[in-house]
Amino acid sequence: MALFKKKASCHAAATEPTGRGKKVALVGNPNVGKSVLFNALTGAYVTVSNYPGTSVEVSRGSAVIGGETFEIIDTPGMYAILPITEEERVAREILLNEAPDLVIHVLDARNLERMLAMTLQLIEAGLPVVLVVNIMDEAERMGLVIDIPLLQEKLGIPVIGAATAKKRGLADIRQAIAGFDRTRHAVFGYSRRLEGDIDAVAGLLAGNYALAKRALALLLLQRDEEVAALVRKTEGERYGEIEARVKEKAFERRGSFHLDLSLERKAIVRGLLDGVFCQPDQRRATFGERLSRLAVRPATGIPLLLAVLYFGLYKFVGDFGAGTVVDLLEGKLFEGLFNPWITGVVKGILPWPVWQELFVGEYGIITLGIRYAVGIILPIVATFFLFFSVLEDSGYFPRLALLVDRVFKKIGLTGRAVIPMVLGFGCDTMATMVTRTLETVRERIIATLLLALAIPCSAQLGVILALLSKAPGALLVWGVCLLLIFLVIGFLTARLMPGEAPMFYMELPPMRLPQLSNILTKTYTRMQWYFMEILPLFVLASVLLWLGKITNFFETMVDWLSPVMAAIGLPRETAVAFIFGFFRRDYGAAGLYDLQTKGILNPRQLTVAAVTLTLFIPCVAQFLIMKKERGLKVALAIGLFVSAVAFGSGWLLNEVLVATRLL
Repeated sequence: MALFKKKASCHAAATEPTGRGKKVALVGNPNVGKSVLFNALTGAYVTVSNYPGTSVEVSRGSAVIGGETFEIIDTPGMYAILPITEEERVAREILLNEAPDLVIHVLDARNLERMLAMTLQLIEAGLPVVLVVNIMDEAERMGLVIDIPLLQEKLGIPVIGAATAKKRGLADIRQAIAGFDRTRHAVFGYSRRLEGDIDAVAGLLAGNYALAKRALALLLLQRDEEVAALVRKTEGERYGEIEARVKEKAFERRGSFHLDLSLERKAIVRGLLDGVFCQPDQRRATFGERLSRLAVRPATGIPLLLAVLYFGLYKFVGDFGAGTVVDLLEGKLFEGLFNPWITGVVKGILPWPVWQELFVGEYGIITLGIRYAVGIILPIVATFFLFFSVLEDSGYFPRLALLVDRVFKKIGLTGRAVIPMVLGFGCDTMATMVTRTLETVRERIIATLLLALAIPCSAQLGVILALLSKAPGALLVWGVCLLLIFLVIGFLTARLMPGEAPMFYMELPPMRLPQLSNILTKTYTRMQWYFMEILPLFVLASVLLWLGKITNFFETMVDWLSPVMAAIGLPRETAVAFIFGFFRRDYGAAGLYDLQTKGILNPRQLTVAAVTLTLFIPCVAQFLIMKKERGLKVALAIGLFVSAVAFGSGWLLNEVLVATRLL
């Protein structure tokens, strides 16, 4: 029988870190609103970096609350203190090694019973905990009633009801951070037998630890290897006796310890929620819930996905972003006004033609590099990230992950991989970084390969949609080719690469109307990151192309590629777009845009060029991230493989189109 009691805590407060102020760690399951709370607390003062020794990204920011500076840490999602995934291990490492002065556990009010077990574990570990029961607005809309003051009384820690996406509860959270008192919290008792097992191990621990010895004993009994290594290092010669006692208890409870512990924790949670939580016997489903069900069922989810792609990618990004806005900026502003004016200014300042070419020539920094970056790429990236932020803030992506999970398993991935795949349509470099959230190395390599091969970034996609939209047959051929190559290469890779497919699980946040402030913040942040990355590369590419031109090396490269272009049915001038593609895929797509406006390519050639260029080698930035994430050998192998597939597919497609005269 589980027991419940409350008493004063005997754990001393952690020593205050110097330099950046007290540390506040945000923990909780994925998709419960940790990042929204992090952004609300820190504003724009954020740094993102890999946690030492891992490829898992951790966000850190500063916040001034009550006149005191705090370092806020947004930890990766975790389901329990006993870790399974690399993300959970990193979150636990932060709790173990960084000794946060406060741990804010964020959970979903709609799943209070399931998630409250982790709150018990955090309190049991002797950590200074504040509980944020988030997404209260959706819970209330569902008719759920949660007595926050009673739950706070039972837990003995601050408990705050919040809806952080709507700024509700933020003032109370800040107040809890500024005035936190860790002198009291609840202590939860287990059955007499389990308490005896815990005491038998905890009584042997003599060292100083960040977690309470009671929690360490439970982790040792659950055969936690990282904690065992920590105890071995701390206890020294005493570890042999501890290990023997753990093995003895594990043998006595073999096959039942994990189940018994889980059942007893569930009993404690049920006791806590008695009188705290109630739900109506019957209620009407909200519009968001009905839409959520439609989004995950294949019969309705697939048409919904096609509608999202049509109106979002094709009409908004392709037609409006790559068409209307690009025509305005690139055509009227740059070509009509800015380029002629700046060309006259530069020629008036620099009398030497060779230096004029560097800035305003055919491959000039201003007339080509900046024109491409600002006039062509920026509006496409802006419209895509705006579209992406709307989908993200609405809660659609986790539903999409469930929808495609069955198909993705055929290509060695799970539904979780839909996030980097969709993000790849914005920027493959960013998406390659996000593959680190996938569970296994095998899944990360497959996802990296498919991103490098068949996922066009937003700028490339937007330009190609604009180019092919006037020829629906060409657009259909391009789309079918990419989809087939994506599935075939993924299927073959999954069969040839050793390893087991990971399990798939994902929290479902509520589907709701996106918040305008969240959309604008996310869009601005991503655009800033992307533009700061591409502008220097476009300038560098222009300089290298200028050097290649004045040394005739550029013409030599065109000569080298001309036989390849001829083999896939393309004119010699198309080699220029592929050379641009060495620097960035979107740079190459912009070069294809120039060729189309000059009338050099017919519909068949444009289709072949679009397919081949989409499949072409990763850009420099993506290759460098691939090298960082997967290693040099894997990055080189992927680059060579992708190039071979690109030109092989281009040749085959050209032969088919010539033979069938489809275009």
